This record gives sequence, structure tokens and C-alpha cells, in this order.
Amino acid sequence: MGAADLTDLMALKADPLVYGQMLGGVRSGWQVVDELTNDRIYWAAQGVGMFAIREGRVFQGTTGIHDRPDGRGRALRFAVWPEARGRGLAREAASAALRFAHDRAGLARIVAVARGDNFGSRMVLGSIGMRECDAFLRDGHLMLVYESVA
Repeated sequence: MGAADLTDLMALKADPLVYGQMLGGVRSGWQVVDELTNDRIYWAAQGVGMFAIREGRVFQGTTGIHDRPDGRGRALRFAVWPEARGRGLAREAASAALRFAHDRAGLARIVAVARGDNFGSRMVLGSIGMRECDAFLRDGHLMLVYESVA
């Protein structure tokens, strides 16, 4: 992702239907600028990071790998517009990001975290071969940790 994606990222990350349940919740414009800058720095340093998900030329969401702020490790992330859900797009993109992380970036272990009641995300993670390995509570919600080990 780059500067050309900023307007789309701002809209996606400000949408409560997309980022309302994410760690940190919806983002302000300044937060999105800061996150995009950090994502670009992370790519340069780690050889892995966030990708834009496109269907044709239309921005549909994001996926990729970034460190979790809670120290659980490098994590697979994905978020798509509500109207893009249910067509396998998140699964296809998350699977590609996971393969890139293992095969091209050489990462041995990738985690992902989903709320226990977020069945859509849990289905994506299970369908790409990630397995539930841990759980914790965050703000009164059960959070499930998944992992993929190369």
C-alpha cells in the first residue's frame, strides 16, 4: 500500500462496520496517515507488510502481516468492505498474504486474533489452515488466537 491508497484507507478505517471491532477501533484521518507511514517503514525493515485488496482496480480492503502491539507475534490482518464479504475475497487475500509471509519473507510462525463472536473472520482463518491455539479476554470479549507454523 502507498500514498495512492490513502483516501480508500481513510474511508475503510473510519467505517464502524469494518473497524468497530478491531484492536484500537475506528481511526481518525491522522491515525490512518501515521499507520500507513509505519506500514511502509515496516515493509522496508521486515520485507513483509500490508497489501491493498483490489477487485479489478476497485479497492476492497487490506490484508497483510504486522507485529501485534501485545507482543503475541507477527500477525495476519485483514479487513474488507461489508459489501465485499461472502464472496471469498478475504479468504483469497488472507491466504496469499500468509503464503507470502511463510514462503517469501521466511516467517516460521504467524498468528491472528479474532473475537469469539466474529464467525466470518474465524471461518476465513480456519479455511486458510490456521489453527486455534490460545484465548484471552479483551474488554469483556473472548478473543481467539490462531496460528500458522511453516
